[in-house]
Amino acid sequence: MKIALYIILGLASALLIFNFTKIDYAAPLDGNSSVAVISVLACLCAILLLAILLISKRIEEKKKRRS
Repeated sequence: MKIALYIILGLASALLIFNFTKIDYAAPLDGNSSVAVISVLACLCAILLLAILLISKRIEEKKKRRS
């Protein structure tokens, strides 16, 4: 499962970078640029949730080792 999480994290990061290139910074909320802004926010949320999940898995492993 850990490998799958890292793959999804990499894909979310790639989509984040791709969508940053699609944003028109002169008018970020017009046309296709608004879709890119929403996609950037969604990618940031996904990355944050995956980071929290990875940290919780590490805590779980350390807790099992102590027991």
